[in-house]
Amino acid sequence: MNTTKSPHVPSSGSSLVEISRRLGSAVDVLHFADPVTHVYNPLTYAREPHEAYLRSFGHLPDRVILLGMNPGPFGMVQTGVPFGDVAMVRDWMGVTGRVDRPRVEHPKRPIEGFSCARSEVSGARLYGWAKERFQTAQRFFEQFFVLNYCPLAFLEDSGRNRTPDKLPATERAALFSLCDQALIEAVGVLQPRMVLGVGHFAHGRVIKVFGPHPAFVVGTILHPSPASPAANRGWANLVEQELRALGLSLRGV
Repeated sequence: MNTTKSPHVPSSGSSLVEISRRLGSAVDVLHFADPVTHVYNPLTYAREPHEAYLRSFGHLPDRVILLGMNPGPFGMVQTGVPFGDVAMVRDWMGVTGRVDRPRVEHPKRPIEGFSCARSEVSGARLYGWAKERFQTAQRFFEQFFVLNYCPLAFLEDSGRNRTPDKLPATERAALFSLCDQALIEAVGVLQPRMVLGVGHFAHGRVIKVFGPHPAFVVGTILHPSPASPAANRGWANLVEQELRALGLSLRGV
């Protein structure tokens, strides 16, 4: 790997926990207009398991960052962990912790934390593949680390999820500026070999923030969302093909 440092990715003296806390506080003061009626920030109300995840798995350099868009309603919204399907976080990663409630809770999208019985399909697919390929969370996280670009989940009055790319331009600009800075700092801490957007949105943000980079490979993999017809036709096999095409040798079992 080319280890040339870029001025755009400084080695940060901050930890991932400190970066997360700054980002969580900064996005909490932003305002979002209709049709968004509720905003969930799991960096604050699910801080305990979120930071347990960072401390458990966020300490190794020279890995592959898998960057998602923002929290899913039955994943990070409930557990504080990116793509954090409850069963995979609690039973496979061994991450738990207290989950409080957001300041204003949507009646159709309650926060149940680790009591949530719904599965986050994207997270179950991503970590299900990781479990099958690597068996233990420790082996998976020796090679990968999973982050979300935006820490906030946006809900409309109906309970429908609204993704960050659908926000008005002025709201996006304020939010993305904070998320870009946090991503730069996180990459500075992690010093990865690859930064891969999970899906087109995250890949676009990686390109926008870093462009072609001398210190790591920038690329993308298919999002495991059930809304993707391709992902529904065997996401695990497809993503392994994509990772190998990017030059990654998977150190599974």
